[in-house]
Amino acid sequence: MEQTEIKEFLDEKVEKYNRPAFIETDPIQIPKQFSQKENIEIAAFLTATISWGSRPAIIKNAFHLMNKMDNRPFEFVLNASEPELNSLKRFVHRTFNGDDCIYFVRSLKNIYRNHGGLQEIFETGFRKENSVKSALSYFHQVFFELPGERTRKHIANVERGASAKRLNMFLRWLIRSDNCGVDFGLWKGIPASELMLPLDIHTGNVARKLGILNRKQNDWKAIEEVTETLRKFDRNDPVKYDFALFGLGIFEKF
Repeated sequence: MEQTEIKEFLDEKVEKYNRPAFIETDPIQIPKQFSQKENIEIAAFLTATISWGSRPAIIKNAFHLMNKMDNRPFEFVLNASEPELNSLKRFVHRTFNGDDCIYFVRSLKNIYRNHGGLQEIFETGFRKENSVKSALSYFHQVFFELPGERTRKHIANVERGASAKRLNMFLRWLIRSDNCGVDFGLWKGIPASELMLPLDIHTGNVARKLGILNRKQNDWKAIEEVTETLRKFDRNDPVKYDFALFGLGIFEKF
């Protein structure tokens, strides 16, 4: 297909999948149960962190984690006692275990107590180079101010070429704003035009079949390549096409 045809095809799929019904089968439903900004941020971040593997398992375990935090994640992060933190010891999602979970809570506490919160970290990092890459790099730096070597594998390091799929998905959730009711549009300091596609095996395979991605590895260079093409389709909102590429891969087996 020509690029104009690809754009028309993907625009149709965005219309199909970027709607409230999408929430029912997507992990974004976990932060959707909250109204307080900080609860949404923390629930979204923790849910995105464990968003690999089967979607039913992701959703089940994310709800389980929120229950362990008394469905008040912000309060839990700031004020959990040592016994309450230790109650997370038995949490597990694939290779993300209880020790990782406790580290995440401690690091989030440091971020909200000493750095102004998740939004401030990402927006400060973005301003360094006016790029999502610099935002992700700065977040990685701050998140590991506390010692925690084992847990480093659960936060992508874009300086080493990682695709950071889950973090880019988290940013899409918090930053994108439209009238469709899926993404939150809570953060205003990073333009949606600068977001990067949350590239995974499904979106990558569909993008290659459509001819808008040539690179074989799903790494940061691949994200830059495919997102640059998507910006030609919609300069102001390139990652809306995440709905199209993901829907084609997951629901239509394109």
